[in-house]
Amino acid sequence: MTMKFATRLNSFGTRPELHWKDLVGKPSVAQLLDRASKVRGLTHVDLNFPNHMRDATPRERVAQLADCELKLNGFALRYYSEPQFKAGSFTHPDPAIRQQAIDTAKRGVDALKECGGSIMTFWPGQDGFEYPFQSDYKRLWDLQLDGIRQLAEHDATVTVSLEYKPDEPRAFSLLNNAGTTLLAIQQLGLPNLGMTLDYGHVLYAGEQPGCTVALVNKMSRLVGLHLNDAYGHRDDGMMVGSVHTLQTIELLLQMELDGYDGVYYFDTFPDLTALDPVAETEANIATVTAMMSVVRQLMAHPELQAAQAAQDAIKTQRIVQRALFGTHYPA
Repeated sequence: MTMKFATRLNSFGTRPELHWKDLVGKPSVAQLLDRASKVRGLTHVDLNFPNHMRDATPRERVAQLADCELKLNGFALRYYSEPQFKAGSFTHPDPAIRQQAIDTAKRGVDALKECGGSIMTFWPGQDGFEYPFQSDYKRLWDLQLDGIRQLAEHDATVTVSLEYKPDEPRAFSLLNNAGTTLLAIQQLGLPNLGMTLDYGHVLYAGEQPGCTVALVNKMSRLVGLHLNDAYGHRDDGMMVGSVHTLQTIELLLQMELDGYDGVYYFDTFPDLTALDPVAETEANIATVTAMMSVVRQLMAHPELQAAQAAQDAIKTQRIVQRALFGTHYPA
C-alpha cells in the first residue's frame, strides 16, 4: 500500500529566500501550498481553521490544492491567534465567548465539507487552568465535553479527532493525556469521535508511544498521527526518529498491526532553527519509509510474537537490532 504523507503547512514560510526571490511580507497560503508541492513524496496537507481559510473560499482553496497536485487530509481547529480565547475556547467562563468558539468550530466543519474533507482535528490548547482554586474542575470538564458534543453532532459525517497535550499554552491542559481523552470519548459515546496522537505530546505525557497507539485503537480509534521527535520535556518538533528511533519503529509496527490506513503527518518545526523546510520534510519521508522496511521485517519474523508473549526483553531486542543493523549485529 502506498503511504500517504502530509506536513505542517506553516513550516514552508521558513527560509523564504530559498524559494522566493522577490517576496514582500509573509507568503500567502497559496504560496505555501506551492512550495509544499515541491517536496518529493508529499501527498496531502492539513489546513488550519480559520487561519488558512481567511483569504479564499473553499472552492478556491480546493482549486489551489489541485493545481499543486496535493490532497486535503483535513482541517485543524486553531484558536491561538484569537485573543478572546486565551482564557478558554469550549471552557471559556463567558458564555458568549464560549459560544463564539463553538460557532467558529461549526463553521469550520461546514467549510471542511465544502472542501471535500471529513476529518476535523481539535486540539483544545486554550482549555485548562493555571492556579489552585482558579476553577471548578467538574464544571470545566462538563463545559469541555458539551462543546465537543455540539461540534460532533453538528455533522455526523465528519470525524472529530481529539488531540491531547499535557500543557502549553495553559499551565495545565484539561485533556492532558491518552487516558483522560479516552475517558472523554467514552463518556460522550458518539460514533464520529476519535483521537489524533502527536508523537511529541505522547512523550511529553510520559507515555510509551506504541502502547498508547494500542490502547487508543482498543478503546476508540486512531484517526490521525502527527510524527516528530522530542526529548520529552517540551514540544520540540524535531525530525522523525532523530531521538527515539526504536520507539518510533514500535509505534509504526503497532499501527500496521492495527490496520491504520490514514495519513502520516509531520508536525515538525524547521522554522525554529531555520532549516530548509522542503529538505526537512523529504528527510522525514525518507526516515519513515526506511523504518517501514524494518517494520515489515519484524511483522514477518516468526519469533518476535513468541518472544513478546514470553516478555523476553533480551530476545526481542536481539530481533529488533538484527532487523536494524543486519549482518553488523551478531547472531
